[in-house]
Amino acid sequence: MKKLLLTTSMALLALTANVQAEGKLSIYHWFEYIPQELLDKFAKEYDVEVTMDTYDSNEALLASLKAGKLGSYDVAVPGDYMVKILNDEGMLDTFEPSELSNFSNIQDQWVDVSFDPGRKSSIPYQWGSTSFAVNRDVYKGPIDTTAIVFDPPEELKGKINVLDTAGETLTLASLHLGIPQCTADRDQLKALNALVLDAKKDWASFGSDVAKDVLVSGDAAAGMIWSGFSAKARGEGANIEYAFPKEGYIVWMDNVALLKDAPNRENALKFMNFLLEPENAAAVTNYAQYTSGVKGVEPYLDDAVKNSPESNPPEGPKGVFVQACPEEVQVLYDAIWTNLKK
Repeated sequence: MKKLLLTTSMALLALTANVQAEGKLSIYHWFEYIPQELLDKFAKEYDVEVTMDTYDSNEALLASLKAGKLGSYDVAVPGDYMVKILNDEGMLDTFEPSELSNFSNIQDQWVDVSFDPGRKSSIPYQWGSTSFAVNRDVYKGPIDTTAIVFDPPEELKGKINVLDTAGETLTLASLHLGIPQCTADRDQLKALNALVLDAKKDWASFGSDVAKDVLVSGDAAAGMIWSGFSAKARGEGANIEYAFPKEGYIVWMDNVALLKDAPNRENALKFMNFLLEPENAAAVTNYAQYTSGVKGVEPYLDDAVKNSPESNPPEGPKGVFVQACPEEVQVLYDAIWTNLKK
């Protein structure tokens, strides 16, 4: 009898836990990247308690999940190459398109992507570019070259902020040198290491979460920055110009990914489906000032966002995605980055 009562009690406890779990959603997200009003809208619409922690780089996301946070969150928002890395590490769950009624709202070019073929673990969130912006009150010369960051003119020396993310910073440096990403060539890696170490003396800071603020405040006169952050900085009064350098710039897509062992898988899928509604996707775009990967958002977009120079690159310069390097090559890039940050 006691055994039966214990079993019944445990069953009730488990049922209670499940009921509680059904009312929650835990998000791991980039900072300043989703309007609180949209989270509140989802919470009210589905009677779900939403919590969110933030990170400032793809590498920080990976490190945190590896350190034991996997199983604590339902969804994360990794960049394109990080989706592949997380999947290779066994950190992503999968879903069927039929589990998302709005799956057909994904723009065609973002369905069968190399980092998640057929969209088995993620949906598109926003896409944009990474380059640099320059304060035109400080420097009035041409900014069509990555030399602004890696061999800057006198006016900008000691006044440059660089993103604190290895993937994008070293990729931009590789574009400057004209060498392949993920190269294993010893001479090319030595050149890359020498370039960033020599350029470091002309940089004022490493910072991702401050990339916009230092340009607005004037603490930096130039800096690597994401396109939406550049648009926001202009909107806050900074006299800056965003560059599309002739050597190339970085294009990326951030994605909402279903994490392995998500404690609230059903709510995670509801949230992903919610973000595929054109009006909701447009709310993110209007807030973050990037570009959506969802069909039908145009009627909901602010004119300033649709027409921003950051979202309308000129013909000529080419954008490239950051590649996920093989593990044996990645350790070489990690060593360069670690050496740079000493």
